Amino acid sequence: MSNQEYRLKDSSGFDALILHKSTEIPQPGRGEVQIKFHACSLNYRDLVISKGEYVAPVKKNVVPGSDGAGEITAVGEGVKQFKVGDRVSPNFSLDYIGGKLTEEAATSGMGGDVDGCLRHYGVFPALSCVKIPISLSYEEAATLPCAALTAWNALFGLPNKQLRLSQTVLVQGTGGVSIFGAQFALAAGAKVILTSSSNEKITFIKKYLGEKNVSTINYKEIPEWGKKAKEISDDGKGVDHILDVGGAKTLKQSLEAIAFNGSVNAIGFLARNKKDDESSSIGDNDTSMYALKKNVTLRGIQVGSVEQFNEMTRAIDMHQIKPLIDKVFKFEDLKSAYEHQWSQQHIGKVVIKITPN
Repeated sequence: MSNQEYRLKDSSGFDALILHKSTEIPQPGRGEVQIKFHACSLNYRDLVISKGEYVAPVKKNVVPGSDGAGEITAVGEGVKQFKVGDRVSPNFSLDYIGGKLTEEAATSGMGGDVDGCLRHYGVFPALSCVKIPISLSYEEAATLPCAALTAWNALFGLPNKQLRLSQTVLVQGTGGVSIFGAQFALAAGAKVILTSSSNEKITFIKKYLGEKNVSTINYKEIPEWGKKAKEISDDGKGVDHILDVGGAKTLKQSLEAIAFNGSVNAIGFLARNKKDDESSSIGDNDTSMYALKKNVTLRGIQVGSVEQFNEMTRAIDMHQIKPLIDKVFKFEDLKSAYEHQWSQQHIGKVVIKITPN
């Protein structure tokens, strides 16, 4: 039995991903479990970390990869909730178990602050792990810890702002967070508006999600897509929840689209590398004006807790939600997987399969 793991030797890009081989297998201590990973999935965060463009500090020589799924192959002393053979995923933030996110827990992110999942074996606190849905394969379950949980937290994380039946959710693009957000919204009986710059992707997504209760807007053809989204919402009052993955470049349009008392969930910063018209940006004064005018809840999302992860897995099994996987790469082809996601040609999630040894 051997262990293989990737390490990020520096921040020079995808060529800095180095595969290391060893005969040493990490062993669990008290309160820990050993996980043999079967699959991982990529996030935009993983890519910018490798390029030295991430917004937070990164551990030196880190094992990358925030999302993974595998089986427990050993348990440490005192672990009662898991046994050998259980299928699990570590939570993205290892120290975020439940309740409100603390500043300390926010610095326990996999693949950045602490070693991640792109390896054969890893040891993690049992309290930080979640049993994956019985309805999903390892490849499918590996897409959940970051993208799916972020979308779940955005829609259901605030008790007084949870998504309700017949409300409208707007998601930006066709990446993992947006697709999961659309799927969760439809399962809850809500309506969805999806924006994209590609008519090809729009056609695919409408077929995948179903025509009913899904509207789409090509934001390249309609730059003022916020006004359009408001127009096509129920009674033209605006949308109730927005998953904003673009950042400063998309916030103005999100605030145009949002309904009075609506929620804008700031999730990502994808648009910062795009050469969009500068007029799409929004200043601090404008942000305050829009937010005050519509009594908006503007909320930053840093994935979610173990408690929320467990809630989400139950919902996925109940509604038989299947993650949309764009392509599966071999463990040895990790660089190609990074390049494929960086091209932004994907729809849904990019997955790496780890062949058991």
